[in-house]
Amino acid sequence: METNISLKAGTASGTVLSILPNILSEDVVKTIILAALGASVSFTVSLLLKCLTKSKNKQY
Repeated sequence: METNISLKAGTASGTVLSILPNILSEDVVKTIILAALGASVSFTVSLLLKCLTKSKNKQY
């Protein structure tokens, strides 16, 4: 069964346009803040673990 590109585009745009009115601006701001916080924590933990494993490897 062949799918037409216009069918895919129509389905995707219809889905986006039906979801768009339900998204509140407060939710978008909250999501941005939580994403930034999560990225910062992940980066900090990665650096901490890198330092811990680096110092452990120097002892041996």
